[in-house]
Amino acid sequence: MLKVTVWNEFKHERELEEIRKVYPEGIHGCIAAFLKEEEDFTVRTATFDMEEHGLTEEVLNDTDVLIIWSHALQDEFSDEVAKRVQKHVLAGIGLIALHSAHYSKIMKNLMGTSMTLKWKHGESERLWCIAPTHPIAAGIPEVIDIPEEEMYGEFFDIPKPDDVIFTGWFSNGYVFRSGCTFNRGYGKIFYFQPGHEEYPIYRIPEIQQIIKNGVRFCAPALRERKSPDNEEIK
Repeated sequence: MLKVTVWNEFKHERELEEIRKVYPEGIHGCIAAFLKEEEDFTVRTATFDMEEHGLTEEVLNDTDVLIIWSHALQDEFSDEVAKRVQKHVLAGIGLIALHSAHYSKIMKNLMGTSMTLKWKHGESERLWCIAPTHPIAAGIPEVIDIPEEEMYGEFFDIPKPDDVIFTGWFSNGYVFRSGCTFNRGYGKIFYFQPGHEEYPIYRIPEIQQIIKNGVRFCAPALRERKSPDNEEIK
């Protein structure tokens, strides 16, 4: 069984009625619900207001893949917890960063760049699959039309990805590397752009399938966690 932890700030859904109507169970609840459809996944959720943001050593030690969604509380997120997650990714757990989680302390620590980009509300997106043989693209059509989405545009200040699987084209003409993978230490990372909180993007079946595929891709190949520390050879 793959052990998945879905983490969300859970701020917008509690404070803004228009977003609560889209995700009454929270973004984390929506994602957890469709992941639980998979017989080989066990799923837990965690949110910002929990002790240590719900990402304790115990939780991370019992996680194969961590999914994060963050936006409004990036600066308030604990430096200590961000470094803890970084350590666990380097030691082998998978990480999926969704939408504005590109700008989380976790991703900034792991990528080592500013993670800045261009953005604009109120556009539509055509999400093109440009690496159809990649495991994350399994069963995904050539293009997914997203009627309403927040535009993210280049230049996106990230290190060179190992793979670019999806490219987004937006109705105002901007393009974006919308689905990228990275390796850090023993861990695999998948960044996936679609998912602005105002729109029901995580209810689109193809988007759900991409995230499910991402979990399987990012799952640790080595069941026993490895240490990212220097290792003396005896």
